[in-house]
Amino acid sequence: MALTPLDIQNKEFSVVLRGFNREEVDEFLERITRDYEEIIKENVSLKDKVESLEEQMTHYKKIEETLQKAIVVAQDTAEEVKRNASKEAELIRKEAEKDATRIIEDSRYKASRILAEHEELHKQAQAFKLRLRSLVEAQLSALEAESWMDLEYNEEDNTEEEKEDKSA
Repeated sequence: MALTPLDIQNKEFSVVLRGFNREEVDEFLERITRDYEEIIKENVSLKDKVESLEEQMTHYKKIEETLQKAIVVAQDTAEEVKRNASKEAELIRKEAEKDATRIIEDSRYKASRILAEHEELHKQAQAFKLRLRSLVEAQLSALEAESWMDLEYNEEDNTEEEKEDKSA
């Protein structure tokens, strides 16, 4: 059992013949008592401070655990966001490829339709050219034939005969 300042103060020593000076012993015991009381008070104060610091440390450990959990959640969330962004980018890329393929197919269809129309117009132009050539050649043949001149002479004869008939 530890000594208390009261134990020190109340301690009685037996008196012997050649013993110590009683006043000096009493004075020394008083000094020891005061010092011991201060040490006990300081010890209590330090124990309270240690207890307070331990409570703070416990509080900070809880905050640290919470922050670590928050960091883990933030990392998980960041990974999830990254995965979702990657999926969305892939969907956008696939959609763009589909659109590009559709546009290319539409363009090919339109190009083939325009080519077909061009060929059809070319055929029609060739046919028109042939008909026009035939018509021009027929007209040329008619011009070159001298039968139209006979018509002219016949018309002149008919015109003179008509004049004679009218004068008569």
